[in-house]
Amino acid sequence: MIEPGSTIGILGGGQLGRMIALAAATLGYKTHIFCPDAGSPAMLVTPFATVAAYEDEAALASFAAAVDVVTFEFENVPAATATFLANLKPTRPGPHVLATAQDRLKEKDFLRSIGIATTEYQEITSLASLARMVRDRGRECILKTVRLGYDGKGQVALTPESDLAAAWNGIGGETGILEDFVDFTCEVSVIVARTEAGACATYVPVENQHSHHILDTTIAPARITPELAMRAEAIARHIAEKLDVVGLIAVEMFVTQSGEVLVNELAPRPHNSGHWTLDACMTSQFEQLVRAVCGLPLGSPDRHSDAVMKNLIGDDIQKWRDAVAEPSAKVHLYGKNEARPGRKMGHVTRLLPKR
Repeated sequence: MIEPGSTIGILGGGQLGRMIALAAATLGYKTHIFCPDAGSPAMLVTPFATVAAYEDEAALASFAAAVDVVTFEFENVPAATATFLANLKPTRPGPHVLATAQDRLKEKDFLRSIGIATTEYQEITSLASLARMVRDRGRECILKTVRLGYDGKGQVALTPESDLAAAWNGIGGETGILEDFVDFTCEVSVIVARTEAGACATYVPVENQHSHHILDTTIAPARITPELAMRAEAIARHIAEKLDVVGLIAVEMFVTQSGEVLVNELAPRPHNSGHWTLDACMTSQFEQLVRAVCGLPLGSPDRHSDAVMKNLIGDDIQKWRDAVAEPSAKVHLYGKNEARPGRKMGHVTRLLPKR
């Protein structure tokens, strides 16, 4: 067990790191942020920070010497960075989890290997192979980068009429993954916390609504049948166990018109769709991460309220004045000094009586 008073090292300095640091402080832990960007949101809530490139091994070694355990707040930290740190201090989740989740092909291959259904997909290595696969499929599909894609970045929707050369160049023209378009009724996600000893705590499935490929609204719990909810939770726990996650993992899924559940993506860290847990659950996803990586007993994931979480994206941040006047609304602002289109500036959670 890593006891209170110890220091948790966090790779990444965004709002997720900020909320991890705040949860850690409540339990008596210090946090140290490692991030290339000075003045990041997480650095505003802890005095301990290293500003350096993720490839700077001297800075990483000094960082490791100053912390007792390492975790991360987004999965695009280089896997080599996590591996380097894992040789110096406990790193949770492990580098193998990061390496799987940040590569869409590895991720899909892993899911298939453990019996989890996904949309049909194909590795694309050239413009010629892209043209051939689109022709053979004869239907809409999505071309994605294999790495470094999030919030709709690095992906292009294709039809038989699309300019394939422009699409291929648009994702970098190296290696891509082509996925069949899924005719879904809703998108849901499930967050699972897991300890080194294998204990799990699972949050209820939530329903996610996107705008311009960025999460806009999360409805908790998801408006699906109890049977579908149980199946989604079981899928998420199975993935956490087979991937040997220590920490958190969010599993994004499609519910199809026929009632099938297809896993779309994995995120081995706190997730935007779990922000509602800060205000509506016995234990938030951020506190749960701290408990899991430090070897504490997991808290209850049960909710005392239903909730609707709304992201404040770009200029939507100006709506905080209206939201803060609502008695049942909880406003969370991330301390970012510039509102840009597509940038998550904060969120508002509106609490509702539990159904």
